[in-house]
Amino acid sequence: MTRWGILATGNIAARFAEDLRLVPGAELVAVGSRTPESAERFAARHEIPRWYGSWTELAADDGVDVIYVATPHAAHYEATRVCLDAGRAVLVEKPFTLDLPTTTELVETARARGVFLMEAMWMRTNPLILRVLELVADGAIGEPTGVRADFGLAGPFPPEHRLRARALGGGALLDLGVYPVSLAHLLFGVPQHVRAWAKLSPEDVDENTGIVLGYDSGVVATLSCGLVGPSGVTASIIGSCGRIDLPEPFFRPGSAVLHRVGAEPETLPAELVGGGYQDEAAEVQRCLAAGLTESPLVPHSATLEVMALLDDIREQIGVHYS
Repeated sequence: MTRWGILATGNIAARFAEDLRLVPGAELVAVGSRTPESAERFAARHEIPRWYGSWTELAADDGVDVIYVATPHAAHYEATRVCLDAGRAVLVEKPFTLDLPTTTELVETARARGVFLMEAMWMRTNPLILRVLELVADGAIGEPTGVRADFGLAGPFPPEHRLRARALGGGALLDLGVYPVSLAHLLFGVPQHVRAWAKLSPEDVDENTGIVLGYDSGVVATLSCGLVGPSGVTASIIGSCGRIDLPEPFFRPGSAVLHRVGAEPETLPAELVGGGYQDEAAEVQRCLAAGLTESPLVPHSATLEVMALLDDIREQIGVHYS
């Protein structure tokens, strides 16, 4: 059995706790929060035997093999550092941190201590997304020429909402844009050219953002994210003789449609079970059982490269966090 702890007690933590029931060999044994009252309520709701009123107490529990960090992303660095300092394996919700320097520090700490560390970018462990990658690599749509992806929410969000709070890493890019950017990186790696523009909110976080990534191969990624209107949350991967469409939500699609020139569209179904967190949890357990300190599906290099892209984009659009 792999003994899990969850750090934080919000909605994402609750969804992860439910999905963990679907993972063979997983046992949720502890939860930690900043307050004992919150931890106790969460433990009772999810039938967790141990609860702690601080992150440090959770990290010190020798009966925990790996901790899932489910805080808002402005707290990812501090929470993950507490866990790594205690020698605990960690799965960190995306985006990894607010910037590349803090992400780099955590990765270097994990490597130096030989502790497993992985970003919870579930798209990289999704079976259908992995199948789509195989199709593109095998030439199913010919020579790749581009990818288009969007993620927009309707709002409006009040000024006190975390998505508008600069102190909490607010804005569309880190919360939503990380998905389109990660899809482009997953398909084509690091671009040679990055251009971005955004309309900023009164709080100086981005609320409508457009991104173009250019590759010397000729591939173009056209990406967008926003808090000002509900987009389709879809993606298309284009090639010289076809394309693959990913319906809403493209980062966890219920199907994909393969279009080839001169042929009928082919639907690739997916079996949707749970909320989507179980695949990343299963990957963590596979890696721990194999004695790995990073996942080949979600390697440290990918996390660092995507965070470097997000830093570049933020600089161009003028969003700065303290």
